[in-house]
Amino acid sequence: MRTVTLPAPDDVDAWRDAARGLVADEVPPDRVVWQVGDGSTDLFAEAAPAPRADPTAPALRVSRAFLSLANDAALHADPERFALLYAMLWRLRETPKLAEDHADPLVRRLEGLAKAVRRDIHKMRAFLRFRSVEEEGGTRYIAWFEPEHHIVRANAAFFVNRFASMRWSILTPEVSLHWDGKALSEGPGAARTDAPEGDPVEEVWKTYYASIFNPARVKVGAMLKEMPRKYWKNMPETALVPQLLAGAQARESGMIATSRSEIGGNVQAAWEALREEAAGCTRCPLYKPATQTVFGEGPLDASMMFVGEQPGDQEDLAGHPFVGPAGQVFDRALAAAGITRAESYVTNAVKHFKFEPRGRRRIHAKPDAGEIDACRWWIEQEQMLLRPKVTVALGATAARSLFGRTITISRERGRAQRLPDGGEAWITVHPSYLLRLPDAAAKEAEYARFVEDLKAAHAAVGAG
Repeated sequence: MRTVTLPAPDDVDAWRDAARGLVADEVPPDRVVWQVGDGSTDLFAEAAPAPRADPTAPALRVSRAFLSLANDAALHADPERFALLYAMLWRLRETPKLAEDHADPLVRRLEGLAKAVRRDIHKMRAFLRFRSVEEEGGTRYIAWFEPEHHIVRANAAFFVNRFASMRWSILTPEVSLHWDGKALSEGPGAARTDAPEGDPVEEVWKTYYASIFNPARVKVGAMLKEMPRKYWKNMPETALVPQLLAGAQARESGMIATSRSEIGGNVQAAWEALREEAAGCTRCPLYKPATQTVFGEGPLDASMMFVGEQPGDQEDLAGHPFVGPAGQVFDRALAAAGITRAESYVTNAVKHFKFEPRGRRRIHAKPDAGEIDACRWWIEQEQMLLRPKVTVALGATAARSLFGRTITISRERGRAQRLPDGGEAWITVHPSYLLRLPDAAAKEAEYARFVEDLKAAHAAVGAG
């Protein structure tokens, strides 16, 4: 066994240099022990300095996708991150485009680490608050932050560029950053008590925040998902949120109060209230000719949510989603993919049937952008209540509803996508598309591809 000791938990350059040296020495991943600083060492590992790449040896070429992935994933708090990255680097010799295979378990795990790091970087930028302190030489602004991962040094340039004219310090448990207006320096980790409490500037900020706060537009579930309560104690404006929310519209606040975002919330009661509310929806003109609202169905703890386009003729009459011909294709494909309908939540982007009358028949008509956008509120509330691990968009209408923009299915299908609220989504065709294909061979091939899309999305649930 070979032991590689890195000087710091965020020293990506040291890992990269050591990894290249190990590859040059033909050391396989299962023969390497990675540790940081004075951490514990495998008793059977060789106590040797980290290998360094031979500058005269041919360069190990890797894709930009891997470099980007490694730079982010290496900052995660997972103690296995360096070993996982080296395992992937080892495989890249034989599979240069491995980083583009988003279905590979190792790639997916590293992408998950990288995603968590990027979110932590964003949270530090969004939720860090400075307090002013008078000291010799003038005013210094001090902030306290508790990151989940090793992202403080990686975030330093952002704060230097944004607050270049200020003298500031950012204190964290792992490391502290100090900027004097000209140079950046580091110090040891700190404790929360080392940071000051409130200052007069906060009162001005609270007044401003209260004046622009619009409680009618607040979605508490989405807010808590993006800004967890752990950050509230360090942010002056969040102390105002409870009293400001009291002015929200009574009906919406009552529904949200029973969502998962509230401690002790009753999801079932919230969903039933939401469905009852949707039954009287008049957000767009489609409610006038339709028989009824067709709301989503399925277990409220479902790990997968499927979003279709709109109810069809049979769904409009029955009041249930995906019970017509397209629904039969959908059920058959779910079974082929190893997914049971009973464990899935199924809904539509548009809740009313849009059609053109032709004699006694009602012919499906595609919803327009305005109708899709009018119905987005219901999808957002369903997602907020269920919080599925994976959401599958069936067709372009569903994709537009989830992402708020036009999506080209042929370009985006078959890989994980990030929803605006941070959730994971997969995009594929609508089952009705398969019914419209005239050629039998093409229909069979597209059905097989549809099943593979469902399998990939289902696998993502287990990997999450």
